[in-house]
Parts: sequence; structure tokens; C-alpha cells
Amino acid sequence: MKRLLYVVFLVSMLFLYNSCRKDFEFSPSTGSLQFSKDTIYLDTVFSNIGSSTYNFKVYNRSDNDIIIPTVKLGLGDASAYRLNVDGMAGKTFENVEILAKDSLYIFVETTVDIANHTNLTDYLYTDQIEFDTNSNQQKVELVTLVKDAIFIYPNRDNTTKVVETLTLNIGGESIETDIQGRELLPAELTFTNEKPYVIYGFAATPSGETITINPGARLHFHENSGLLITEGSSIKIQGGLSTDQEAMENQVILEGDRLEPGFSETPGQWNSIWLLDGSLNNEIHYTTIKNATVGVLSDGNPNESTDKLTITNSQIYNSSAFGILGRNTSINGENVVINNSGQSSFAGTIGGKYNFTHSTIANYWDNGFRQYPAVLLNNFIVDTDNNTVLADLTEANFNNCIIYGNDNPEILLDEIEDATVSFNFKFTNCLIRFEDNSNNFTGANYDLNNTNHYEGNLFNQSPDFKNTSLNEMIIGDKSAAINQGNSIFSNQVPFDILNINRTSSPDIGAYQHVTFP
Repeated sequence: MKRLLYVVFLVSMLFLYNSCRKDFEFSPSTGSLQFSKDTIYLDTVFSNIGSSTYNFKVYNRSDNDIIIPTVKLGLGDASAYRLNVDGMAGKTFENVEILAKDSLYIFVETTVDIANHTNLTDYLYTDQIEFDTNSNQQKVELVTLVKDAIFIYPNRDNTTKVVETLTLNIGGESIETDIQGRELLPAELTFTNEKPYVIYGFAATPSGETITINPGARLHFHENSGLLITEGSSIKIQGGLSTDQEAMENQVILEGDRLEPGFSETPGQWNSIWLLDGSLNNEIHYTTIKNATVGVLSDGNPNESTDKLTITNSQIYNSSAFGILGRNTSINGENVVINNSGQSSFAGTIGGKYNFTHSTIANYWDNGFRQYPAVLLNNFIVDTDNNTVLADLTEANFNNCIIYGNDNPEILLDEIEDATVSFNFKFTNCLIRFEDNSNNFTGANYDLNNTNHYEGNLFNQSPDFKNTSLNEMIIGDKSAAINQGNSIFSNQVPFDILNINRTSSPDIGAYQHVTFP
């Protein structure tokens, strides 16, 4: 009975409260709104590519509930900006309410066709969000830098929405694949520095052709996109030394197509430069490869007279899987810098032939657990039928290299011993992180006193990198690598990645040391 009376009492009180409650009374705004930002910079976008969504808050600091008669874009319906105000999409809004001491979110995005506004390659597109009118009017400025670009993308059937896929010539046989993309046209085989390129899907070389990328070119890849170098074809990335290390005017840069600062170091935004089995004489010089899944994937051709890939004076950062992944292939690298890879920065797998001189192969991945060390070598693969296939590791030489990272150890020599295959490797005058306090790494491959495999190396001493989280891998004057390089190899690669002569007192790694400010 008491419980029933209590419930009746509560219902009565609620009824009384509701019967006495007055509707909110809203007063017109008086031009005293406050904003979390007075200018919204939507950063840089490519022409006809939608921006990210940005937001800011509008505050009513007064003690009164207010109503804003109009919130609209200054250019009205002609504006390339789009708004969402309090959950409603549009370009003009009327009678927008804000309670006392409350706020509301406004979201902004844009898609701009630069051809409608200018024939320049860069265009600063602006508008305003206007709150109220006349003497009460307040404004928030909108600013977007729009860049013109050359777009390369596969065809798409407007009816079925099916996207074009690649058919590859493999061993003389045409193989249809599920890889979205298309072959480049003859006029598209040379990439210049006149405009950036935006690539959707895989851009593939026609059989027997060569992609040439000139100094200063900028290539941006959409998700699941990349370059595919087919059988009988080549890629020549011919970047050059830059005088301005900020502008990198002659460096070729390959990265994702998200230009906002928040994406500048985000791994895994695009796929890879994929050198298929049968592609030959590939070269990469003075190039930065960022934010891919695998920076460079090289398949096959381990025994050609000329290395399948020659890579010099180049940097590979923020790969969600591997910086360079070789699969029974041949790679020669000089002044190569790799850092921040979700698995290994360099992996030479299923045997092959690999030579790196004066390179810095580091891995300070901090986006989660990684399974492998900075450098991985093995001589096998387990196929889809669970069969183990062995292959010769003909040679894997690391000379005057830094191999380091935030894990330990940073080398893994994963050999299946078999008298029919070789497993040849040697580290000479390298600075290596390798501590085996638990004695987990045994056998001849890990005998650090065996001069057939290890000679003149330093272990577990500081390389003194400038800033690994920012991929600044130059070494400082406290580095253990100073003057520890072998002169035979420094004479083979007489200048460091910044064109500093190293022959008289070679430091280990891709850089001669500097004194940090």
C-alpha cells in the first residue's frame, strides 16, 4: 500500500511539474556569439576530390536562450562548401536555436573543381559562414588550398558499377586478375614535375615499356593503389639531389592522396610499387616512399646479370607491413634509409641476392606489436598446400650499415637447413642491435665471432638518431657509428645521402654525423 501511494505521489509531482513548465522563450541573437575558431583551414585538397570533414563550435555564453535568424554560406548555393548545422545538412539555415550557456557543432567540407575558378595549378578557395545579418552579423572564414592534378584511374561501367581490372601477361599467358587498375597509355609513361599525379587502382606498365619518373615529380595514391611493373618492363625513378631539404625540390615523392597534416605520417594509405617476376633493370634514385603497405615489393629474377632493383639515396617510411620486401629476387641498395614498418623494414625472403652498403635499416614502429625485426632473411616459403619450398640465399651482404630499432634483436636469420640450398650472408662493419640474454638464438648463424658471417661489427651501442618518431635518421656526434665504417665500402659509395664526402672518415649508415642544435 505504501509503495502504491509513493508511485501515485511521484506521478502527481511529474504532472504538476509539466503543467507548470513554460516553453523555452528564445530571444533573437545580438551579435554576441563566440566561436571555437574564427577561421577554418580545410588544408589542401586535389581538384574534384572531397576534403575531410572539419568542425567548430558556436557558443551562446549569455544567460538567455537565443535564436539565430540565419546561418548561411556567403556564396549561397553557388558555394563549393557544404555545412551540417545541428544535424541538418545544407547551405542556408533559418532560426537556429541555442540554449543559454550552451553550444552547437557546425561541420564543414568541400569539393572544388579548380577548372571552374582558375587556370593556375594552385588556387586558394575561400568563403564565409555568416551568422545573422546587418549590425548583428558575425562571420567565420573558410579557406582551402586546391591543387590541380593529373588523374589516372581505371574505367568504370556506369550501369553495372564494375571497375576495370588488370589482365597480365605472365610467362606468355594472359591472366585475368581481380586487381583494379589499367595499363598506362604511351603518353602516360613519363611522370613530370609540372603537376602532381593522383592514381586510383594499380597503374601498370604495358609489356616491354618503361615508366620514367622525372626529378621533382609527386605521385599520390588512393587506397589500394600503386604501380605495377610487369614482365619485360621497367621503372626508372630518376630523382635528384635537392639543395633545400625542406622543399625537396628534386626528390621524387610517392605517398597517399590525403594531404591533411593528420595523414602526413599515417601508414598503409596505399599499396606498393610492385615489381613483378620478369620485370628487369628497375631503378629508384633520390626518392621518398611514404605511408604504403609495402614500400617496394620485388618478385623473382634473382640470377640476372643486372640486379632486378637498384635503389640509391632513397628513404622509405611508415610502411604498415614492409619497407622493402624481396621474394627470391635481387636488390642492390646504397644510401638507403628505412624506418617505421609494421613488420620488417627489410625482408629478403625465399632466398635471393641482396647487397646493402652504407644504409640505415631501422624500425621504431610504435603503432602496435610487430612480429619481425628490422632485418629478416629466410630461404623458404610454405605454399597454399602447406608444402615447404626452399630456395638459395645466394648472398645477403650488409656493409657499413646501421640495423637498429626499438625491439631486440633486430636481425632474424630464419634458415631451414638443407644440403641442397645455400644460406649465405655477412654483416661487415655494421652497428647492430642484437642482445640474446635468454640464449634463444643459437647455432652457427648466430655465432657473432664467426668471421664468415660477422666482421668488424658493433653491437648494442647507440646510433644517436636525431628523431626516430619523425623519421629523422641522421646521426649525431654521440653516435657509436662515427668513423667506424670500412674504407673499402666508403670508397665504393663516396658520398652520403646528403652528398657529404665520407671517404676520409666514414661513419656507418647512410649519413655522416652532424652536431644537433
